[in-house]
Amino acid sequence: MAEIHIIGQITGASGFPKASLFCKWILQLGGGWRVVEGLVEGQTQADQSEVSDTVSWCHPLDIHLATRGIQGWPRIMVQVYRQDDLSRIDLCGYGIIHIPTKAGHHTVTCHTWRPVGTFAEELRRAFLGGGPQLLSTEFIHSALERYRLLTVASGSVHFELGIILRNFEKYGVMC
Repeated sequence: MAEIHIIGQITGASGFPKASLFCKWILQLGGGWRVVEGLVEGQTQADQSEVSDTVSWCHPLDIHLATRGIQGWPRIMVQVYRQDDLSRIDLCGYGIIHIPTKAGHHTVTCHTWRPVGTFAEELRRAFLGGGPQLLSTEFIHSALERYRLLTVASGSVHFELGIILRNFEKYGVMC
């Protein structure tokens, strides 16, 4: 089988409101893919910057995958949350990146977004926390459904990824 090895890290985030931020991530695969080794989901630690809007996570990623084709190429879905001084946790943004298809080192930026509520919901979000969240994460990677949502841009999550491809040519897959 053709193999891809993803070695890297979620380096951090920028552009989010000043708060203690953390990120939940999950690897999404098509039907022909198999995880050989590594975690397919995780969560970073929380970090808060006192001097800028950039937080550092340096959360490691080490995933080994095998496949017989390229349909359903792997992607990483992220959800960024903030924890305020009262330990309330609020959604800051959703995002998704496709794993690069070329071998080598890649710096990838995942731009995030969040749903916008009514005026009353946004006012409550500003003063009390909370706010609209998706009931299902299917909307994040389905453009056909996402167009109906009213959203606003959030910050960005930054990745450093090293990609190693093996045996793709042997199976007639040219990346």
